[in-house]
Amino acid sequence: MEEIAFAPAEAKGGPQADLSLGVIGNGSVAALIDAQARIVWCCLPRFDTDASFCALLSPKREGGDWSIALEDFDRAEQQYLPNTAVLQTRLYDKHGGAIEIVDFAPRFRAHGRFYHPVLIARRVRPLSGSPRIRVLLRPLCDYGARAPQTTSGSNHIRYMLSDVVMRLTSDVATPLIERGLPFGLDRAAHFVLGPDETLTQGPAEFIHHTLDSTIAYWRDWVRYLSIPYEWQTHVIRAAITLKLCQYEATGAIVAALTTSIPESPDSSRNWDYRYCWLRDAAFTVRALNRLGATRTMEEYIRYVFNLVAADDDQEIGPVFGILFEHELKEIQVEALAGYRGMGPVRVGNDAWRQRQNDVYGSVVLASAQLFFDQRLETRGDQRTFTRMERMGELALRMAEQPDAGLWEFRGRAHVHTYSAAMCWAACDRLAHIATELGLDERARYWHDEAVALHERIVARAWNEEKGHFADAYDGERLDASLLLLADIGFLQASDPRFIATVEAIGKELGRGNYMFRYIAPDDFGEPETSFNICTFWYIEALAAIGRRDQARAMFENMLSRLNPLGLLSEDIAPQTGEHWGNFPQTYSLVGLIQAAMRLSRRWEDAM
Repeated sequence: MEEIAFAPAEAKGGPQADLSLGVIGNGSVAALIDAQARIVWCCLPRFDTDASFCALLSPKREGGDWSIALEDFDRAEQQYLPNTAVLQTRLYDKHGGAIEIVDFAPRFRAHGRFYHPVLIARRVRPLSGSPRIRVLLRPLCDYGARAPQTTSGSNHIRYMLSDVVMRLTSDVATPLIERGLPFGLDRAAHFVLGPDETLTQGPAEFIHHTLDSTIAYWRDWVRYLSIPYEWQTHVIRAAITLKLCQYEATGAIVAALTTSIPESPDSSRNWDYRYCWLRDAAFTVRALNRLGATRTMEEYIRYVFNLVAADDDQEIGPVFGILFEHELKEIQVEALAGYRGMGPVRVGNDAWRQRQNDVYGSVVLASAQLFFDQRLETRGDQRTFTRMERMGELALRMAEQPDAGLWEFRGRAHVHTYSAAMCWAACDRLAHIATELGLDERARYWHDEAVALHERIVARAWNEEKGHFADAYDGERLDASLLLLADIGFLQASDPRFIATVEAIGKELGRGNYMFRYIAPDDFGEPETSFNICTFWYIEALAAIGRRDQARAMFENMLSRLNPLGLLSEDIAPQTGEHWGNFPQTYSLVGLIQAAMRLSRRWEDAM
């Protein structure tokens, strides 16, 4: 494995210190790792189950992490191996000693299918001096409420967690791990935490083989991305991270890997994002489609079809569990004090109870490429179109019904402009798909319905007195989702009404280089932090209306706010640049990719 140049990790201090996290994963498991290579968040055996490693949310009892603690620690450096999801961390002590920790979750093709078990592998090797370490593997159960029962053998330790039994296999003596005893690291140490099965190889041989294969897989995946000329490193990192947020067994894409990181300090805006919002997932699919990574779309569409197969003509909720759960009952967890002690910690999300009518357009837009992309092995056909038409009929029925909107207001409902426009988008795209399939009668039907709905939306959502579109029918307020009216094709970017709306949003919702979703008080008071994807939407809208220089300047500022490993959470505090909200946020990374694609110089112009 090659050497790479390392960047200093923000082990302490700095505005982003607490979310200076990296992500490893493989489509079955994902873990967040801090600047000192401490696993501080990992849910087992799935993204949305018990957080066995929960130190990120301050358990009230000791544990919830997996640390390789270097005695007399001085500083850390950390970086991904380029174009992979393999994380390398170097720790230095005060006496010239240094170690390297390599963390990954295996993913590669074997025997005609993907090998991506619920398994985390770690290799720790000495680099210089005489380093001494302690291995502190301390999972907890029931969201931090208790320690698991354990048993051990000559080379392994079994952990009876809440939902699964995991086995650690290592070439380090088990008593050293069980008791957290310090020892001199004079050779490489290997750790495999996975299913409760006997490894058929020694841990060193297993890690050597799976690491090389995993590196090869990710580099092959990246090689086929259609990336922009500029900002390639940032786009690649965002794309890999989006890939890690898809639960491959079903195709569900989670909004983020965490729960209850507050949107702003002590705001109680603490939500569980470990579920699949049809809207958020559709944004992820569209971003990866633009890069040519269409397999995510195919898997997601399979998830959606499985999800709604038995729902007939019933309304579709906005969010579901990754195993197709319709009900995500929200509770508060008492054993975790919360991120930086800022509770509550919530498990489940009551947004499943809401009506959010943009979901129908989200599903159709995410699926449309199936019918046009000739690279796909299985393209959309008339049977698939018939299933998609159900989304269109629901869109027509619900377009002008009050809903909670994409911002999920818990205390009010309106006919939101964005929801209605997305329902229009469903009808519009179905007309195009029907034309592609040669279904002329269905194409005319959907075209006529789209035209009629468009006229009604414009009549009710355009505020003549204010001179811009409003957030809801007959409304006066602005919200950042109106920036998408050109992106979805509802308006041309050159339309004076769109330009006026973009300029009004910049004046009212902008705070320096950052954009708020809305500024009107909601159920929790006035918003305090900017919403990253809204900033990226504004950047794209500026570019679309011809203000590219301003757009590029804002984009460069957002890149300067990435954490040390190139990742983003949901929100940024405009005054400090501090990250808030769940992490890593797929919305934010989608915005980065799409803005980069729009702003970058073309390859043919740059070479």
